[in-house]
Amino acid sequence: MTANKNFKRRVRARAAKTGQSYTAALRHLRSTPQKDHLPKHIRLAVAQTTLREDPRDRNEIREGGREIRRLMREAHEEGARVVHFPEGVTCAPNKRIMSIDGPESVGPSDWNRFEWDVLHEELADIGDLARELELWTVLGSVHRLSPPNRPHNSLYVISDEGSVVTRYDERMLSFTKISHMYTPGSAPITFAVDGFRFGCSLGMEVHFSEVFGEYERLDVDCVLFSTAWGGNDEFATEARGHALANGLWISFSVDAQQGTSAPSGVISPRGEWLARCPRDGRPSVVAVDLDESCEDLQVALLRARPWRRTARGGGVYDAHFVRDDPRSDDRGTF
Repeated sequence: MTANKNFKRRVRARAAKTGQSYTAALRHLRSTPQKDHLPKHIRLAVAQTTLREDPRDRNEIREGGREIRRLMREAHEEGARVVHFPEGVTCAPNKRIMSIDGPESVGPSDWNRFEWDVLHEELADIGDLARELELWTVLGSVHRLSPPNRPHNSLYVISDEGSVVTRYDERMLSFTKISHMYTPGSAPITFAVDGFRFGCSLGMEVHFSEVFGEYERLDVDCVLFSTAWGGNDEFATEARGHALANGLWISFSVDAQQGTSAPSGVISPRGEWLARCPRDGRPSVVAVDLDESCEDLQVALLRARPWRRTARGGGVYDAHFVRDDPRSDDRGTF
């Protein structure tokens, strides 16, 4: 409590000295490295997995669970603290399989076709293994709501104690998802592991820069982006742009089949791939260190990102605006 009061006192003192609002002063101090700041470090694994689309097939859901647990063990052997899986890794229901009008046409989904009991058994086993391995596990799954409400398309965050600590629900849904399949989420979600702050994104949200900008404002270090049917250069290129523009690490997780063109991997705050899974269409996992002390990242993390916050706040520009020069207002001459 004392440390928190001292920090608030510093924020108020800066606001009084500079004329900034309390919020602007707070943002500045949060983005300024402190003398007692220790560089953060964590080992993250990202997976690509088999796409399974039929939630009526109990064996298929169980096979998905076995594959997830196998890759969790591989991530653990690689020394990972967190492992990140794609959207719908347990089962990503195909819109035509779910459609009451299908498979010839797409209509409202019949969620009674989903083998919910099998899904919950597999998720419980995954939680047990996360506890055994002491491995934080983030994976895509359908989250059932009370009938007649449609489910969420979600990412479960399972702690190293095996419990679900939070859940992210996809907010920016495709036309088919919002029209026939899912209930949209309503808020960003963050969680912390060993001092690293993570955010979650899902589905087609890589198309929306505001999702990643919001996580930057929430002081997230790394966004875990999961998708299915999205392993293409367009998604991967957008993810790299969001990483560079916001000074974020981004973990990019797709299904293995789509990964032949743009496999799963981790992007640095400089927009560069740190590691990627093989392009062989097979389930796999790759691990990488997120290291804040890396000299190559200092410009992105400790200079570019804080300056962008200052620029977006606008206050730094106020003193330099020209308001009474006709040459500034005249846009029709050389």
